[in-house]
Amino acid sequence: MDVFIFFIFFSFTFLDTEAFDGSCPAAKCGFGTPNIQFPFQVQGQQPKRCGYPGFEIVCKQNKTIIQFPSYGDLVVKSISYDIKKLDLLDPKNCVHEVFLNLNLSLTPFHYYYVLKNYTYLNCSAVLSPSFTQVPCLSDFGNHVYVVESSLAIPVSCKAVKTIAIPFSYSPYLSDNSFGLGFTWDLAGGQDGEAEGGDFGFQSELGLSGFEIAHGVPSSMKAVLRIISIFLFMVATLVTVKKRDRQEEKSQFEVGKQVGNYESFKPARHPKGHVKGLSNQIETALGDENYESETKAKLLNETCVSIYEQTGDGGERVHE
Repeated sequence: MDVFIFFIFFSFTFLDTEAFDGSCPAAKCGFGTPNIQFPFQVQGQQPKRCGYPGFEIVCKQNKTIIQFPSYGDLVVKSISYDIKKLDLLDPKNCVHEVFLNLNLSLTPFHYYYVLKNYTYLNCSAVLSPSFTQVPCLSDFGNHVYVVESSLAIPVSCKAVKTIAIPFSYSPYLSDNSFGLGFTWDLAGGQDGEAEGGDFGFQSELGLSGFEIAHGVPSSMKAVLRIISIFLFMVATLVTVKKRDRQEEKSQFEVGKQVGNYESFKPARHPKGHVKGLSNQIETALGDENYESETKAKLLNETCVSIYEQTGDGGERVHE
């Protein structure tokens, strides 16, 4: 019975997680925009339980927007849930400004690409043509360059910041999206905590049921569903067989008790035979030559029921 109850609980828990999936359908901010689903959650369109903290999406003018505390709004270009890749666009068309100011330790994200240390230089004069300044960060008196950190700093320049980013600046690359690819990790927020971030992956439902519903691929859910049904059927058969064996045992015990009663119930004799029976018992007990088997039989029947016919056709019993 304990096994049966366990599998009932397991099956209903699994079905409950499936039902939970249905309460968090995918959402969109507009035509042609990415599907938003777990771990992301569209504010105002989906319940908070449908996503994790730090994965909030905002719809603005039919655009899918994600907000970073250290920078501001970035447009979501695409989300690849199978490889956990988030591609963003900078509405200011200045990717290297994003690289310069973005602090991913405050988020559950990190760059999708391999990183390399680069140094931002602010120079008072234009450098040789071997250096390419970043137009969106430069003005008349400030010429900004992004160079490898191992390079010696020119006299007319000062280092602004050295950071690990995917690419240096190139005029041949798009300046609003190249390199803005991110991935995420839901393993208890360990990556964020290691980098000094302060974010927690805690849903309103906690870990039980919730991560099972969303963290398991559809193919695995189908396998688990089949396994749960199979185990449920096995548990049911085991329980039924166990119950049948218990019923058979109970019937056997009842039959045994009935047999005992039949063996030991008092013998019934008419009243007219009692005197002869008493004489026979006395004779058997007093005669040493009387058959021992007959003695035993008579002694076993000394507890008798005596009945006599009544005038109305009934019987009066004396035991």
